[in-house]
Amino acid sequence: MTDNLREFLNLSKIKFQIMRPSIIFFYLLIFVPAFSFSQNHSKPVRKPNVSVNPITGDNIFFDKYFVDKTMRLDYYHSGTSKEEHFSIDQVVNDGIWAGSKTVLTDKLEFGPYLFEITDKVSGAVLYTRGFANVFGEWQTTPEADAGWGTFHESLRFPWPKNPVMVNLRKRDADNKFQMIWNAVIDPASRLVNPAPLPKTHKVDVIYEKGPASQKVDLVILGDGYSKSEMEKFRKDAKRMSDVLLSKEPFKSRAGDINIRAIETPGETSGVNKPHPGVFKRTPLSVHYGSFDSERYALTYDNRTVRDVASEVPYDFMVILINERTYGGGGIYNLYTTVSVDNKFADYIMVHELGHHMGALADEYYTSAVAYEIPEIKMEPWEPNVTALLDPANLKWKMLVDQGTPIPTPWEKNAFDQFGYKIQKERDSLRAARVPETVMEDLFMRQYRQEDIFFSTEKYRNKVGAFEGANYTPRGMYRPELDCIMYTRHMKFCKVCSQALENVMDQYTK
Repeated sequence: MTDNLREFLNLSKIKFQIMRPSIIFFYLLIFVPAFSFSQNHSKPVRKPNVSVNPITGDNIFFDKYFVDKTMRLDYYHSGTSKEEHFSIDQVVNDGIWAGSKTVLTDKLEFGPYLFEITDKVSGAVLYTRGFANVFGEWQTTPEADAGWGTFHESLRFPWPKNPVMVNLRKRDADNKFQMIWNAVIDPASRLVNPAPLPKTHKVDVIYEKGPASQKVDLVILGDGYSKSEMEKFRKDAKRMSDVLLSKEPFKSRAGDINIRAIETPGETSGVNKPHPGVFKRTPLSVHYGSFDSERYALTYDNRTVRDVASEVPYDFMVILINERTYGGGGIYNLYTTVSVDNKFADYIMVHELGHHMGALADEYYTSAVAYEIPEIKMEPWEPNVTALLDPANLKWKMLVDQGTPIPTPWEKNAFDQFGYKIQKERDSLRAARVPETVMEDLFMRQYRQEDIFFSTEKYRNKVGAFEGANYTPRGMYRPELDCIMYTRHMKFCKVCSQALENVMDQYTK
């Protein structure tokens, strides 16, 4: 989520004035011949025995169970803050398979959710991936306490040759994945559509370094670009790609990354911004004001976005918003959004991709109001924050130099007081609806003052455990004093960089 948007959102205090109408979808009898469902728990995730032909290099396991295209299972995710339910929308061909053919199981298992594909007959685990979703964030809002909500979601995996079981799991209170839903998918069923979607959009290849199955494939979409602004979209896509590849760890891995852009021209310029009363309909339905947070920009039109993206092989997705207004978002294994004309677009792009690709948590925590600190009983799953429940087994201890104290001291009180002051000023400027340039000037002043604070810190270049992270000022710790997940300084810390590299390895090997 964009830097400090969580603070602005202040999930525990929002009062929604308008409730979204929710449609509850039930399992349809028409799907019974192809799909069957269960809410029962099953055995833990098992890893496949991936084997490669030593002579040809072919992946024996992949070729045994899959063909070289992508199956997309679209479903509705409905519920409240206390429960969730699933119903299938469609199963379709989503283009060629862009993921690795050798790393088929998710060794990292980041995310609040994880799905696995198993062979229906043998029970062999064929594919797994962790992920997050819009529903999971919505479920923490007061709206979810008041009524039902429904979101459209997709699971993408290699096209199986035979019937498979799709098992969906979610983390429990002990941080373990438990089964919450499953379905049997028969690829030979008449209700599974193998036809490729016609390609109707113009594709711009920005960087192409090799076969999709051996690279990290990034697709860039655009929303809020009129038909006369397609040249601007192409330039924006190239500029944002260059920004990304100029920053580590992407810079060192540039040869492992393919980037393609897909043009989706609309009738008007700009996207929907309900808070200031600017209402528009755009091809991808990107909107500011998600969860009533003015600068949080998402789209709920998952089917349209997936259909457009399917015209190229992709692993990760960026949606450029043709707006100056500061905003964006990033959800693990879903997409990144960025307001491309804002002065801090470069920061938003890289920071949000940290969420989307690396499953990185926000490391900031200041807010304009005081609040009670919740009791922390569980280690967060994100790779770059810790509750330090077991200091001797710090999750990134291999990167900590001998002699660095854990927890690691820093001048937190002085820094926090400055942060609280900036946050209050920021809120007042937003309430006054000042021009975007005024807000950008405030951010620059904050940026420069943070440099001054950090310059005198003893452990400023060390990996340790610095208190304050994950929206929590006490009891949560981040790996380094500064990182792009903490401030707007354009650099990932060593732990975040390693997490991103670990993810990229799963798509390039």
